[in-house]
Amino acid sequence: MSEKDSTEELDEILHETEVTGEQQETENIEEEISVEDELRSDLAKEKEKFLRLFAEFENYKKRTSKERMDLFKTAGQEVIVAMLPVLDDFDRALPELKKSEDKESFKGVELISNKLRETLKSKGLEEVKAKQGDVFDAEIHDAITQIPAPKSKLKGKIIDVVEKGFKLGDKIIRHPKVVVGK
Repeated sequence: MSEKDSTEELDEILHETEVTGEQQETENIEEEISVEDELRSDLAKEKEKFLRLFAEFENYKKRTSKERMDLFKTAGQEVIVAMLPVLDDFDRALPELKKSEDKESFKGVELISNKLRETLKSKGLEEVKAKQGDVFDAEIHDAITQIPAPKSKLKGKIIDVVEKGFKLGDKIIRHPKVVVGK
C-alpha cells in the first residue's frame, strides 16, 4: 500500500468519524431538547395542579368562613324563638294594663317589655312588617284563613295580622300569621 492510499484511507476514516460524531452530537442535542420539552410539560402540569388545588382551598376557606359567620348570627336562635311567646304576652298585656287605674304597674311592665325587646333587637331580632292592606306573599306570610274581602280592593291582600312575624338576621324564624281576603 502506498502512502497516498493510506492517507486517503485515513482521510476517509476521519471523515466517517466526523460524520458519525456529528450525528451523535445531533442525536444528543435532540435528546436534550426532548428531555427539556418533557420537563417543561411536566412543570406546566404540576403548576396547573397547584393552581387548581390552591383555588379549591381558597373556595373551601371562603365557604367555611361564611358558614361560621352564619352560625354565629343564628347561634341563639333557639333561645330567641322560645322568647317570642313572651313578647306576644307583653303585646296582649300592655293594652289591658293601660286601661287599669294603676299607672305605676303599667309603666313597670312597659319598661320590662321595652328592655326585653331591645335586648332581642341587639341580638339581631327584627319584626317582619305586615299590616292590613299589604299584598299577601306566600314566601313571607303564613295565611291561616281566607275570608271574603270587606272591600274589593282588599282581595288577595292582608285583612288582619293574627300573630307578628320575626326574622333573625336575614332568616325568617317565625312567619307572620295573617288573614287574607278572597
